[in-house]
Amino acid sequence: MNVHSLSPRTPRWLLPAVCAMLLGGATWVVAESKSDAPAAHRSVDVKVDTTPLPREGDSAFSYSPIVKRVIPSVVKVVTRERAKEMEVDGGSPFDDPAFRQFFGPFFGAPNNGRRIIRQPPQIGLGSGVIVSADGYILTNNHVVDGADKVQVTLADKRVLTAKVVGTDKKTDVAVIKVDAQDLPALTFADSAGVQVGDRVLAVGNPFGLGETVTSGIVSGLGRVMPSDEASYNYQDYIQTDAAINPGNSGGALVDMQGRLIGLNTAIFSRDGGFQGIGFAIPSNLARSIMDSLVRTGHVVRGFLGVTIQDLSPDVADQFHLKATRGAIITDITPDGPAAKAGLKGDDVILDFNGKPVADSRSLGFAVAAAEPGTEATVRLLRDGKEETVTVKVGQQPGDQQLASAGGEAGNNSVLNGVEVSDLDAAARNEFDVPARVHGALVTDVDASSASAEAGLTAGDVIMEIDHQPVRSADDAVKLTDHAKSRKTLLKLWSRGGIHFLVVDESDDKSS
Repeated sequence: MNVHSLSPRTPRWLLPAVCAMLLGGATWVVAESKSDAPAAHRSVDVKVDTTPLPREGDSAFSYSPIVKRVIPSVVKVVTRERAKEMEVDGGSPFDDPAFRQFFGPFFGAPNNGRRIIRQPPQIGLGSGVIVSADGYILTNNHVVDGADKVQVTLADKRVLTAKVVGTDKKTDVAVIKVDAQDLPALTFADSAGVQVGDRVLAVGNPFGLGETVTSGIVSGLGRVMPSDEASYNYQDYIQTDAAINPGNSGGALVDMQGRLIGLNTAIFSRDGGFQGIGFAIPSNLARSIMDSLVRTGHVVRGFLGVTIQDLSPDVADQFHLKATRGAIITDITPDGPAAKAGLKGDDVILDFNGKPVADSRSLGFAVAAAEPGTEATVRLLRDGKEETVTVKVGQQPGDQQLASAGGEAGNNSVLNGVEVSDLDAAARNEFDVPARVHGALVTDVDASSASAEAGLTAGDVIMEIDHQPVRSADDAVKLTDHAKSRKTLLKLWSRGGIHFLVVDESDDKSS
């Protein structure tokens, strides 16, 4: 129903009643103006300040100058994947045996519960950062993975086709290139100098909107994705509360000088939306991966040939360490660089190439960054004494981890309440125990024992007890019978890995 203006001749007192009828009983109150001045002559007194907002110097109140420098270097990445045929579960209802008994000859052979579907073309959106004037662009591997065509939209609206130079799934870094010159490349900062509390800007193309900027601070460093879905081997993320949303992947995280400190990569979210925690790959790591991809087409990583784990307070105490900094060697690759240099199991690596080792992850990054064929110094603790060893760094073979983390430190295990047997050929075959592993096989665990509480299970192999080698079940029993402390250090092979466990059987563990 169209509502027209009331005639000027309508009595003023009738207006509320008419409006109430038109609006289904709603009551309107009309205030009568007491001013005699015509409407055209009225005015409102307001305060106006046309002074421009300070945008430069110490008194600046705007990120605008930074944004103007950064925006031209951040691009929108659009990927296209051709339509594909896929074989999936769920065959035709005509494959039912009862149906085919009578009508099979008319429908041909069954497809065994499988059917072919045609997946429509897929389009993906992401961001990228121009890092060289001649067209090299950094983005995420998951942005371009599987793409048949990659297009880049520049800030000046040019759309260019890009080729994938190389990708590295382990760090989620990819390098693409467009055929162009004199592009506005972003300057790298030293991400090692970033500190928690630094102000940052995240620039990208969330939801394909283009040229979007959010602000925040660095809220954490050295982060690992708190998700079971995290699949990247090398996680050392910068955490930020600057809003990062779908489409921001591959965009820039910059400091207050407009320098690149990180490559926006992921968010931690329970519903897919931004919840205040975003992650960026440090610029130093991204640059290192890019250099390797551009130079060789793949990533070359250093290799030490050790299995390591972090030092829990209990493990550190058993090794007579005052601090829990460092990484303890639980296993060594035969004929690997570490073995050739004389490193041994139970050695605690304190420094690598002059840099302190905080934990197993930091050692992994340090070794990966080392140039294969170069010599590296390793400061370690062995039998309570510090030693320095020189290691010739090898090249990581294929996808093998250079320093794989063993089991989590801190689980408790002891032989009391545990039945063991000798490790024979049948047991090796059943539990897939490598030939180089020797010890006593755990065959049963008392459910009420400290071992069961700690998670020790049948199939584990006890290799050492309090630094003493175990070659048989008798060795294990004798060593636990003569234990001098209620705390016992075990070296175990378990589920394919080797790690240390400390067992505390004190009556009052809370003291």
